[in-house]
Amino acid sequence: MKQARNPEPIHPPVGRYVHQIEVSGESRLLFISGQVGMQPDGSVPEDATDQLAVAFENVLRNLEAAGFEKTDLVKVTFYLVQGAFSDADIARRREAVGRLLGDHVTTSTLVYVAALAAPQYKVEVDAWAVRP
Repeated sequence: MKQARNPEPIHPPVGRYVHQIEVSGESRLLFISGQVGMQPDGSVPEDATDQLAVAFENVLRNLEAAGFEKTDLVKVTFYLVQGAFSDADIARRREAVGRLLGDHVTTSTLVYVAALAAPQYKVEVDAWAVRP
């Protein structure tokens, strides 16, 4: 069974997508749409690393809303706008993700892109989670 949801307290989708789709069966699967650095009130920080933290917090909010935990994450993909992160920001990006994930590790992909859905977005994060 598949269930699409836009959970509170995440901002409403700004396009034709849902924030998460859960697939139930022997294990529960959760696919989380790309989350940008938009706060629940619709504001977007200017700083790319701050946007990353907000985007990842939105991933964690999606997990919690579906009854999942960060330790259920199995795949995370990061999309970074080319040039939005300096060399110093890369270290800050790793630290931010480390603070949010703690000791938990996931599969991960990092992709540099020319642009995202709107010019103010510098980062987008999507994720997959599984829960027995």
